[in-house]
Amino acid sequence: MRRLSSIAIAAGLSMAALSALSWAATAPAKPAAKASPSAVRPVTIGALDGAAIANADRHPGDWLSHGRDYQEQRFSPLTQINAANVGRLGLAWHADLGSTRGLEGTPLVVGGVIYNVQPWNIVKAFDARTGKQLWSYDPKVPEGTARNGCCDIVTRGLAAWKGKIYVATLDGRLIALDAKTGKPSWTVNTFDDGQKALLTITGAPRVFDGKVVIGNAGGESAARGYITAYDAATGKQSWRFYIVPGDPALKEAPNQATADKVARPTWNGEFWKSGGGGNDWDTIIYDPKLKLVYIGTGNAAPWAPQFRSTMPGDDNLFNSSIVALHVEDGSYAWHYQEIPNEQWDFDATAPLMLADLKIDGKVRQTIMHAPKNGFFYVLDRATGKLISAKDYIPQNWADGIDLETGRPRIRKEMLLTEKPILVIPNAAHNWQSMAFNPQTGLVYFPVNETGRIIALKPDFQLKIGGLSQTGESLVGYPDLRKQLAEENRKHQNYFLIAWDPVKQKEAWRVPYKRGGSGGVLTTAGNLVFQGTSDATLAAYDARTGKKLWESPVQQSPIAAPISYSLGGVQYIAINAGFGGGLAHDNVNASEPGLNLYDYGRLLVFKLDGKAKLPEFKFMRAALEPPPRIPHSNGDVREGFDVYNANCAVCHGADARGGVKDLRRMSSQTHKDFFDIVLRGKRAANGMPNFGDKLSQRDAEMIQKYLVARIEDDWVELKAGN
Repeated sequence: MRRLSSIAIAAGLSMAALSALSWAATAPAKPAAKASPSAVRPVTIGALDGAAIANADRHPGDWLSHGRDYQEQRFSPLTQINAANVGRLGLAWHADLGSTRGLEGTPLVVGGVIYNVQPWNIVKAFDARTGKQLWSYDPKVPEGTARNGCCDIVTRGLAAWKGKIYVATLDGRLIALDAKTGKPSWTVNTFDDGQKALLTITGAPRVFDGKVVIGNAGGESAARGYITAYDAATGKQSWRFYIVPGDPALKEAPNQATADKVARPTWNGEFWKSGGGGNDWDTIIYDPKLKLVYIGTGNAAPWAPQFRSTMPGDDNLFNSSIVALHVEDGSYAWHYQEIPNEQWDFDATAPLMLADLKIDGKVRQTIMHAPKNGFFYVLDRATGKLISAKDYIPQNWADGIDLETGRPRIRKEMLLTEKPILVIPNAAHNWQSMAFNPQTGLVYFPVNETGRIIALKPDFQLKIGGLSQTGESLVGYPDLRKQLAEENRKHQNYFLIAWDPVKQKEAWRVPYKRGGSGGVLTTAGNLVFQGTSDATLAAYDARTGKKLWESPVQQSPIAAPISYSLGGVQYIAINAGFGGGLAHDNVNASEPGLNLYDYGRLLVFKLDGKAKLPEFKFMRAALEPPPRIPHSNGDVREGFDVYNANCAVCHGADARGGVKDLRRMSSQTHKDFFDIVLRGKRAANGMPNFGDKLSQRDAEMIQKYLVARIEDDWVELKAGN
């Protein structure tokens, strides 16, 4: 059996004021007449369409789409819970989800029902007032699919439209469920037949203009990225847009013509054989007035330019870009490339957000972005023209962004070679949701201020299929690597930041002692909510960053909270479960206090809530010394190479942390090691079967390498236990 992985609106706000909150620039909303009861009634799931999502402020008690509305500002106009009374917040109810993996999903709330998704793409519906489970649907994703993903079996959300709930599965299916029963209405396979072994889906689908839109992940497998739209009623494909050019001998769809003219000259040689990358594995947003869909594209693949194009200085469009597409046919409208010739795994897939900002005395229609590379970008969303860009944390790869050309001034010493370099940042802001409060004019998001040691693998040969097709070297120059690692450790900071997108300036920050804090919600009650790496849910003053409330939740919630209301009561809801890519990105993710507690849960809070969590259970097994397995230096070196090629992407470089810290394996796990690695004994838990890829000797060498790593770090491990 698979181990599975509130409020009434403030009396002073009218409908006009609520709408202004969503589309306003930085001015506070003005008080107006009392809203009528009919103005705040929930949407019925059968009536949920584009007009409802575009005008979500008419239904402030619901959470209708991934970011609440099409702008994805994650701003709730509800005010019952506010800075003056948030100290009274308590647990209303919780649901045990039975998952020990990372919970990254944003729930939806429509018509008094919470629709939630968890690892393995299991979808559940709950009564939003009581927590009673209404139905559950398991798409039964093949367990071996976990091997194809870079960052665990996570999923980030659902979409809803006219009586259906849409889920995109790890193995590439898009499924429409009946919202009342959870039974499938239709299913389509979204993957190209030639790339099925390379792709996964972890992002949330969106519905625009009657179309369900979904991208995919696969850059670390050298896959070619694309995004597809399907008819929301029938599942019939409406259009597909390929993010990088393909084989010129093959005929592209008509909607690719303009994009092909723009992108193809930026590649040379038989580039299509390398896949190209660019996968939009997360962010998709929409402007219903301009009828433009905006996507954030992924890193180039392989990372090193010389492995993917015969002219290493090529821009390689549309990698690491924001691309605007016409919703009718998916044709190209404009693009802005954040990093031409990208080579540091700097995806542009962090959440995009729309807002109208007053800049230099003029209200501008903007799109905002705070991606991995450490710069905060503000663009004109109608034209793609760069308005401003400023680094929100210290970085060392560029001397700034040229506002005339929009191009970064890349430092030559940071170009990839066989000699390791320390690139700062690593993933300054990744997939975690950010939020914009139009009353304060500030954007809130979590930041990891840390770097990454990176170098080219000199003997790299592209092998289509499987992970580790990046061309990255994890060996060589041991003394330099040690020096760079020490330098990196001295400058690691983790915090929640409030950023002024008009002034391009930090307003305040809340520091954390470790990475791994989650996405953000902001409300008209002058609050910012965030799950923290201290295993709490916290609320801060949206203007000052002062902590106003905090509750231990026995987990580190990495998903973003939402807010909804029923019967005049406002609720705050969040999925709590640490793991996924954040566990991989943070070298200290295996410390006590992160992913070591009970199963993941859906937690729901309200003022004066009296519910209690079950008795705290510390899940961590006692640290055991390594087994006595003889190993020579040659064995360890061989195991190191096999580990890096197959395991490091999930379990971390040097086996430090990651999805699961393999230096902390129990004696029983060591006994079962070959059954786990070669015969899939724990495939149901997310550890895939590598029996078709690794030999018995390969597995033996990996185990010997891990034993050596435990011996090397034994003092450190005991100190941290």
